[in-house]
Amino acid sequence: MTTDSVSEDVRTLAGRYRVGRLLGRGGMSDVHEGTDIRLRRRVAVKLLRPELATDPAFRTRFRQEAQAAAKMTHPTIVRVYDAGEDTVLDDEGYERQQPFIVMEYVDGRLLKDILKDGALSPERATEIAKGVLTALEFSHRAGVIHRDIKPGNIMVTESGQVKVMDFGIARAISDSAATVAQTSAILGTAQYFSPEQARGESIDVRTDLYSMGVVLYEMLAGRPPFRGDTPVAVAYQHVSEAPTPPSSHRSGISPAYDAVVLHALAKDRDDRFQTAGEFRQDLEAAAAGELPRKREKVRTDTVSTLFGVNPALNSDDAAVRQIRAESDDRMRRVQSRPPAAWIWLGIVFAIVMVGALGIWLINLQAPNLAFAPNSVAVPDVVGQSYDEAAAELEQLGLSPERRTEPSDTVEQNQVVRVEPGVGVNVETGQTVNVYVSLGSDPVTVPPVAGLGEQQAIDALTAAGLAYEVEPTFSPTVGAGTVITSTPAGNNVTTRGDVVRLQVSNGQVELGNYVDQDLAAAQAALVALQFSPRLDPDWSCAGNIVTAQSLEPGPQPQRSEITLTYCADR
Repeated sequence: MTTDSVSEDVRTLAGRYRVGRLLGRGGMSDVHEGTDIRLRRRVAVKLLRPELATDPAFRTRFRQEAQAAAKMTHPTIVRVYDAGEDTVLDDEGYERQQPFIVMEYVDGRLLKDILKDGALSPERATEIAKGVLTALEFSHRAGVIHRDIKPGNIMVTESGQVKVMDFGIARAISDSAATVAQTSAILGTAQYFSPEQARGESIDVRTDLYSMGVVLYEMLAGRPPFRGDTPVAVAYQHVSEAPTPPSSHRSGISPAYDAVVLHALAKDRDDRFQTAGEFRQDLEAAAAGELPRKREKVRTDTVSTLFGVNPALNSDDAAVRQIRAESDDRMRRVQSRPPAAWIWLGIVFAIVMVGALGIWLINLQAPNLAFAPNSVAVPDVVGQSYDEAAAELEQLGLSPERRTEPSDTVEQNQVVRVEPGVGVNVETGQTVNVYVSLGSDPVTVPPVAGLGEQQAIDALTAAGLAYEVEPTFSPTVGAGTVITSTPAGNNVTTRGDVVRLQVSNGQVELGNYVDQDLAAAQAALVALQFSPRLDPDWSCAGNIVTAQSLEPGPQPQRSEITLTYCADR
């Protein structure tokens, strides 16, 4: 816990929990050191902020989710012992309800406080990430999505053990009938939002894995992948901008770690790791100096396929029932001897193993067959044009990616080097960076982001560069202002090269929020800087949006929109 302690009057909650010094303060709650008087043990007591405790529906949901989290017992998860609410007096002497959660006391530091000291070594970052992924694997199998993985919810003990906090509690916020103030609280963790959370879409286990990718990025690079002046600006980058590799901010990070992090941060959840176990396997491979293996992209309902029930649905009880099904409910085997099909299968398996052994023995006698069929050595393409080099790499099943750098020894537009280097044995399908010479007279792209369109064009023309303008949607950048350029400012390129300018068209691409949860729709609209107004419909229940005043598609920035929703409870 953090050591930001203050002295205050000792009080007792529910006649049982004595609340002591303040340990830490978050966006939605304060955490105090406490004592369970009945069991005489040290605990941590989380007290919900007063502004979030005024909604009875939220308090009920908060208590239910905390009780659900209490069912999860695992060494990497901070235990929740109890939850409830008590009547207390506020500063003005009025009675109010104080929701609280009693948790396991952990003697350690929050990861967010550890990161204030700077980036971690890849080895330490790997150990912490593996602990979090182990916790997520357990919770996902129990049908619980965390939804708020961030350094402020990860504890590291003095012995190095990882403990993840707040399982189920973040879900209570997002699933409740959120007010605008509550939506702001949600956006407080936008630094670690997944693209689907920022867009207000449904989530699944891969949402947690994206957030874990952001945390791993920050541990390795010493900074998160996206920064902005407001949570809205950061959420927009999660949706629309590709992250740079962690190694671009800090030396000593291997390409294997870059690959793992960028895989976790894929915008399309089908392109990410599908399970916490996959993530941990590739991370362990990166720690051993091995590049992660290429996986086929699968477009399925991953959660249902792996766990039999979708944790994104509010039915973690069903998942737990399925996991804990009694053996009496399963079919019993009554056959006394193996069926003929299994005997034949065993014979076929033995034949295959003998054949594989023969092939292995042959390979021992044939040095020219030393490499596995799915690997290839990077060819020597130095001195060729990029097109020639790319064609040769593609013939070998590799994926070339053009990079540029100045060179005093290699002529302009010829290959200077490749990465991984010439002769390195890599898996087919791997990306090979091909560095092309800019010659000895490179041009630095002027930084034009934030300038007006004409100002940017004048700056590029003065630098001897050509340009293309691409009108782009943006919720934050005014019409006619440059959002970004490709190549970006301060990058080196060749005189006469084309720089593509993304210029705001003053519009936002509005989604369709009908049939979505009200809280999720509000969060998505606030992220787009719309001003949502609410029109309750008392003829139905469930906090589901039934209509929106603006049609989906292009709409002017900062428009007002009215959401009609089922309000009867």
